[in-house]
Amino acid sequence: MTIDTYDGTGVRPAHWNLGPVIEQLRISREATHNIRHQGRVRELPSREALTTIVNGLSAVLFPTHYGRPNLTDESIDYFVGDTLNTTLNRLTEQVRRGLQFTAQPADGNEDALTEQANNITREFAAGLPGVRALLVSDVQAAFAGDPAATSIAEIMLCYPGTIAILHYRLAHLLHQLGAPFIARLICDIAHSKTGVDIHPAAQIGASFFIDHGTGVVIGETAILGQGVRLYQHVTLGAKRFPADASGVLIKGTPRHPIVEDDVVIYAGATILGRITIGAGSTIGGNVWLTQSVPANSNVSQAQMRNDCR
Repeated sequence: MTIDTYDGTGVRPAHWNLGPVIEQLRISREATHNIRHQGRVRELPSREALTTIVNGLSAVLFPTHYGRPNLTDESIDYFVGDTLNTTLNRLTEQVRRGLQFTAQPADGNEDALTEQANNITREFAAGLPGVRALLVSDVQAAFAGDPAATSIAEIMLCYPGTIAILHYRLAHLLHQLGAPFIARLICDIAHSKTGVDIHPAAQIGASFFIDHGTGVVIGETAILGQGVRLYQHVTLGAKRFPADASGVLIKGTPRHPIVEDDVVIYAGATILGRITIGAGSTIGGNVWLTQSVPANSNVSQAQMRNDCR
């Protein structure tokens, strides 16, 4: 006996009366609830492709750590060149897709969009040596700042904060060059992998170290100086969101903290608003801070309670 099935389960297909449902979904999609950018279908960037791209760029920047451990002096430049060429070709297509949601080429000119993507990718490639220099300073800061670290290789392969910073450094350069959608996706990939959420527009100086990492949030307009160290569950967020006369949120306004050089912020601290943490300061664990503090301050929970009396 043969049983009609949809999926091999042996269950007869039900009569779902799908015609009206499909029609109503089409009306919602095309008319009443159309959320497409400028009302038309566009090819979205691919998270899978961007993951491959970041892996390729990581291998280019640190070939024996993220590429092939058996590379030799004779083969390493060939590996870097071949990997970089392939990766940049992939990146150009993703940048082009992302620009469809942020750029306005004249009359929808696809050639102009492709040329813009090529230019961004070319400038991005030129900026990779600078990105590597920053990443080396970040890894060195982690090694110097964590007594549990036994080697640079351990930090690069095992520390989620390092992985998140690598994604951020690449994404920040793309954001600066005019590819914000792709940049945001790259940072979100890192967020999914590490639990660290850094907006690609944030400005972060050299020798940056995130210890443990999980739950760290750094907002769009945050500015961090050099030698900043954060621990898990630190939030550098906004205190309020200004709106215009019609109640629509005003985007891009400075609303996140400025953290000056050599500041240490311990686990669970929440720092909100456009305030300044002076250079050399230490912010204790679980502190809730919404006011600026001068350089070389030491802020703890007990001090915060005393301030409120």
